[in-house]
Amino acid sequence: MLGRIDHIGVAVEDLDAALETYANGLKMPVVHREIVAEQGVEAILLDVGEGHVELLAPLGPDTPVGKYLAKKGPGLHHVAYQVQDIEATLASLKASGMRLIDETPRIGIRGSKVAFVHPAATGGVLSEIVQPAEGH
Repeated sequence: MLGRIDHIGVAVEDLDAALETYANGLKMPVVHREIVAEQGVEAILLDVGEGHVELLAPLGPDTPVGKYLAKKGPGLHHVAYQVQDIEATLASLKASGMRLIDETPRIGIRGSKVAFVHPAATGGVLSEIVQPAEGH
């Protein structure tokens, strides 16, 4: 059902400082930078192997990532798994009793379709299901 790990999301308070660490210190090439207003973040994707690290900075304190930072501080935010058919995957997860945050996908970075599985269903780890847009 799940393909490869698409990306690891990292919540950061200062996007430029994090970019300095990941792009310059760890030598991860920047692939894409975008404001995803629907999710209340500015995000940067960096290449690492066949996957990505996604740096997430909140657009405000009342956004999901803003609340996360206030509660837990910077660090690992979520693990994202790539799928070919997000609707079918969500239906299968729901049928198996998995608690979903999103029962229908929303639009994520680079036009992907995304949905989140509640961390209570996956041992405390927020999990994202991602169907990349065509060409990505």
